[in-house]
Amino acid sequence: MKHCWAIILVGVSVQQATAQKPDFTPLQLKIQSWVDSGYYTGASIIVAKDNKVMYRQYFGNYNAGTVAYIASAGKWLAAATVAALVDEGKLNWEDKVKKWLPEFTDIKGEATLRQLFSHTAGYPDYQPKGKRPDNYQTLKEAVAQIVGLPADTLPGTKFRYGGLAMQVAGRMAEVATGRDWETLFQEKIAQPLHMTLTHFTPVDQTPGHNPMIGGGARAGLQDYANFLSMIMNNGLYQGKRILSEKAIHTLQADQVNEAMVNKGEYVEKARGSQRKDIYGLGEWREEVNAQGEAVLISSPSWAGAYPWIDKKNNVYGFFLTRVASMKNNFSAFYASPVLPMMVRKIINH
Repeated sequence: MKHCWAIILVGVSVQQATAQKPDFTPLQLKIQSWVDSGYYTGASIIVAKDNKVMYRQYFGNYNAGTVAYIASAGKWLAAATVAALVDEGKLNWEDKVKKWLPEFTDIKGEATLRQLFSHTAGYPDYQPKGKRPDNYQTLKEAVAQIVGLPADTLPGTKFRYGGLAMQVAGRMAEVATGRDWETLFQEKIAQPLHMTLTHFTPVDQTPGHNPMIGGGARAGLQDYANFLSMIMNNGLYQGKRILSEKAIHTLQADQVNEAMVNKGEYVEKARGSQRKDIYGLGEWREEVNAQGEAVLISSPSWAGAYPWIDKKNNVYGFFLTRVASMKNNFSAFYASPVLPMMVRKIINH
């Protein structure tokens, strides 16, 4: 009789374990529908909770070795690279542009490294129409084209999402260290995190693959997951310190401060939240708690690539793809943010 009860209890335990396993079918169907509709030729996604991968799937022509240009999802990687240099004392978030780039003799030279990475530096967002797009192969070339542009506003007064300011920040890092940007990224972030497929250079001439710092990176699925694991674990990866806890906090803290935020910015449209504290350094603060701490952070791209960390559920995820068609008014930028909400529902079901 005791053996019978043991068998019954084991059976119940197995049923409970099976019942508790998250069903990612809704997520899979959503992504497959995007591919079937022709918006993407392929895609891949990875979701981890409590530092364990719960779900990994490939769609269309994507596989484990696929590399795609990730557009603005690279901003997070760039900010982390600079944060590593700040940790080492080679740069300071309060450094003004003119300290490292004296050719910036106008008001743009007064902007700080912090403002350059929070879209509050007062710089134009992109090159004006009629000028060559910012797809130069080196930051030195790119910055030479930015020096003469008129400032958009005074530093610290307006949030304006774009890429030119980050080019200047990257060049400051090069001058401060005597190393080129790709080398810095590889040494400080990519190699320690085993991101073998991820690079910022070279930048090709395909529309939408620029600028280098703000939108020119390309990556693989597992690569970016390794990066998110490090961020989730407060700068540690496989027991090795990559960034200080202070650096992680700084990247995630509100860096918009008193700058004006226009209506209709990403967080308002994607989350229906009208706040000013929407951006840190290289990453969006999609949700914050009662203490003003970011609990859902991301670095979405216009092309669909979408990395996120959901601190409420101890989850991180990365959706790797690149838009192929914007027919039917499809917006990859605003489609991808549904993914963390779907994951929340799935794991809390």
